[in-house]
Amino acid sequence: MAAARRVPEGPTPDPAVQKLRVRYAKRGRMRFTSSRDFQRALERALRLAQIPMAYSAGFHPHPKISYANAAPTGVASEAEYVELSVTREVDPVGVRSALTASLPEGLDIVEVQVAQAGALADRLAASRWQMVFPGLEVAALRQALETFLARDSVEVTRVMKQGPRAIDVRGPVVAAEVTDAPGAAVLLLTVRHTTPTVRPAELWSALGEVSGQGLPRPTSTRLAQGPLGEADAVLDPLA
Repeated sequence: MAAARRVPEGPTPDPAVQKLRVRYAKRGRMRFTSSRDFQRALERALRLAQIPMAYSAGFHPHPKISYANAAPTGVASEAEYVELSVTREVDPVGVRSALTASLPEGLDIVEVQVAQAGALADRLAASRWQMVFPGLEVAALRQALETFLARDSVEVTRVMKQGPRAIDVRGPVVAAEVTDAPGAAVLLLTVRHTTPTVRPAELWSALGEVSGQGLPRPTSTRLAQGPLGEADAVLDPLA
């Protein structure tokens, strides 16, 4: 005789009636926050801010939050995104203020909007990265970039759960330029999202390898991510 199927006790969770798209930044020391650490911080902030979150059904309900293409740990970002499902219509401006007050400094809510139709992940087609190389001459960085861009492909090795895997980091780069800053050379890159997504550390490694230079470790920041527009500009997915 088949065992009786267990059914969760308690009322059915309230349905989601509104979805919010949230843009946030990781700044300063908070760039070292892992994806899991941020998830815990956000869920705590949502409780403190009393946001009417929708929850999943089942024995272990959890808030309906969708995370999309988080930046690697140790990398700053001005353009990270999540989606929140809520059980009643709320004012996006009020949600931004409440979450800002409840999150630690350095995890900053930049914008909150009511989500439009379509999946957010489908709109995150590329990232705009800034890589600042302290103490490096602009001419040296420009030479490394020119050598890199002249290649059809440049592979680096990433250790995956299944073992080492060669990844082409040249193909996804659709635009690049070198500029300067006080005491540093700056590289701006537009990188198309692939599977797996190319990381700034892998671009740094590839630049040093193809140029034969010992490039200093850069400080990397994601400036934007979204769909690609004209001249390979990365557009704001909330616009």
